[in-house]
Amino acid sequence: MTDPVIEHCRVILKQGSRSFAKAASLLDPTIRAGSYQLYAWCRYCDDVIDGQTMGHGQQIIDPAEQQKQLTILWSETEAAYRGEPTSDLVFQGIARVVRQHGIPPDLPFELLRGMGMDIEGRQYETLEQLRVYCYHVAGVVGGMMARIMGVRDEATLQRAEDLGTAMQFTNISRDVIDDARIGRVYLPLGWLREAGLAAADVGRPEHRGAVAAIVRRLLDEAEHYYRSGDDGIDHLPFRCAWSITAARGIYSDIGAVIRSRGTEAWDRRAMVSGGRKVFLMSRSLLETAIRRITR
Repeated sequence: MTDPVIEHCRVILKQGSRSFAKAASLLDPTIRAGSYQLYAWCRYCDDVIDGQTMGHGQQIIDPAEQQKQLTILWSETEAAYRGEPTSDLVFQGIARVVRQHGIPPDLPFELLRGMGMDIEGRQYETLEQLRVYCYHVAGVVGGMMARIMGVRDEATLQRAEDLGTAMQFTNISRDVIDDARIGRVYLPLGWLREAGLAAADVGRPEHRGAVAAIVRRLLDEAEHYYRSGDDGIDHLPFRCAWSITAARGIYSDIGAVIRSRGTEAWDRRAMVSGGRKVFLMSRSLLETAIRRITR
């Protein structure tokens, strides 16, 4: 019989991220189910805060209302931990995955803290400050996913967090103009000043060349974190390593698309085609096998 919680979460992943859905398909059933439940809760919380559906249609929402919704999400997650009845399957899922995979119960709340940073409208002076934000909204998710895969040693968990940070740097690079239109600027303010820009200039077409150069700089930093993440992948079970290598390859490829388009990178959303994803998944299998043989 199909588990309704897992099936509900599977559909959310399929609709919310084709890239992660492709990567998750490579996992064994137990770990795949855990990834569904973790992703679904993260996606649900993000959509509630930003007034969007499956990551699309982001709206400008009054921060007071966002803070109210964040408080509700926090309370509902705590209630699910306590085993209180809930009609929303995503909360059942996050409570289950935390319990089954030994995830420290506070880690999901680190993600909610990151959402609180967005609600406050924080901007980041330095790359290190941006990295801390990215830990909250993505690095911690990488760490939780590693725990679902059975990782317990701190060094490998740190590498998983680095991979999540790299992916968030890529997300920021891809969405920099759309984010600027709703008043969110994640590029380090110090970098902007070096280019003669203010935060308000990021979304303006006349500054697209300067923004493209700053984004390339952020993508360079992302590659450092991708390489750090690679060091942790070798310590995962084979199918997990294959899946994460595929996800890493797809996201890194998004960065390559952004680079190749230059100032036209944001005229249309940077994506990896279905055929390209199949190629990257196949290449990831070969890379994973070779690393196992040669390490």
